[in-house]
Amino acid sequence: MDVYEAVRSRRAVRGFTGRPAPREALERVLSAAAWAPSASNLQPWHVHVLTGEPLTELKKRAGERVASGDPWDEPEYEQYPPALKSPYRERRAAFGEQRYGALGIPREDIEARQRAAAGNWQCFGAPAALFCYIDRDMGSAQWADVGMYLQTVMLLLRAEGLHSCTQMAWAKYHRTVAEVLSPPDELILFCGMSIGFEDVTVDDARTGRARLDETVTFVDGS
Repeated sequence: MDVYEAVRSRRAVRGFTGRPAPREALERVLSAAAWAPSASNLQPWHVHVLTGEPLTELKKRAGERVASGDPWDEPEYEQYPPALKSPYRERRAAFGEQRYGALGIPREDIEARQRAAAGNWQCFGAPAALFCYIDRDMGSAQWADVGMYLQTVMLLLRAEGLHSCTQMAWAKYHRTVAEVLSPPDELILFCGMSIGFEDVTVDDARTGRARLDETVTFVDGS
């Protein structure tokens, strides 16, 4: 698979088969992803990969919290600005409409939307999950480095025939994740990432992208 195909085929998959993600493939991906760029080579990512019984236990604990209506943990970082301006507000709204529309869930059915969102904390059935932490002392540039690292991981997963779904949703249950992983106190959970083989029977429409001229400006001498 060439790089262009990996980029085109990467998407947030929300339905996985139970087929295990080969350990050797995950090791190849994470070894190669270490070459992702980071300012002054800080490599500010701290990663845990869960499979088997530890992942089953985490899903169980998260599922119990969802079922009991337990409120989300106190946020450790702001996932979105409190008031999104245009065009970001419209893009987020369009995503919600497409995501829940594909599931046949109308905007006003909040309970059904919550049930659909609960799939996040079961990793959408994925047999492997990655949890990415960053040191609390790091700044916005290092958070950007973590983003580039995660994108590198996702593209390499495509080269292995695997799919993924990054999930800031796990940060909402960061205490539950910490119960299983016991990370050092100086680390913040940025996101989880479900990893596995796509269940092609799950209907999950791919979201669109803005036109090139909406996001890119060429400045040349012509």
